[in-house]
Amino acid sequence: MAEPQDQNAAMEMRASDSDRELVADRLREAAGHGRLTMDELDERLEQAYAARTYAELEPLTRDLPRPGASVPLPAPAAGNRSARIGGSPGRRWSIAIMSGSTRRGRWVVPSRYNAFAFWGGVVIDLREANFAEQVTVIRANAIMGGIEIIAPPDVDVRVEGFGLMGGYDDTTSSEIEPPPAGAPIVRVTGIAFWAGVAARRKAPKNAPKSVDKGSAPGELTA
Repeated sequence: MAEPQDQNAAMEMRASDSDRELVADRLREAAGHGRLTMDELDERLEQAYAARTYAELEPLTRDLPRPGASVPLPAPAAGNRSARIGGSPGRRWSIAIMSGSTRRGRWVVPSRYNAFAFWGGVVIDLREANFAEQVTVIRANAIMGGIEIIAPPDVDVRVEGFGLMGGYDDTTSSEIEPPPAGAPIVRVTGIAFWAGVAARRKAPKNAPKSVDKGSAPGELTA
């Protein structure tokens, strides 16, 4: 058995980027199962990425089940887990600088996705996409450009960004029913400066079409 002083010395060792990412993955998984609120997830992720030693990382998962423990994280109830969750994620970014970038069709969205538009437009269409994890964070930053995120009705979209002399809007139609239990959660964060970032839920293209409610400043249409 290791001596207490040896354990203390080990805890004071510097953590690596992969160590921080492993802790972040456990936190996101716990949030997806309802063990952490979104505010708690944000707070702990910030602490995880700022941690310098193992001693700073260890408390962040102390109250969560360990991987492979005898009481593992419970699977969602039968019929509650969305068929959209699962698969190997694709690229993690979309960039448009004085140009346009569109991501649509069948693809797997990673847990963290970055979008940036400068004098250009980005469209991220999630209607045919799957999600690597229950909770996805899309950081959408726009400067004198536009970013539009389109999600299907069975995805829970939460817009949490900030507009400075621009718009950062959730234009989800009030006529669409709330997403079902176990739906993937997409959190949209970032800043729009003299620009427009808009997220909305819309039925897939092969579904019956409805009348558009209009667009936010700087919004692109798919």
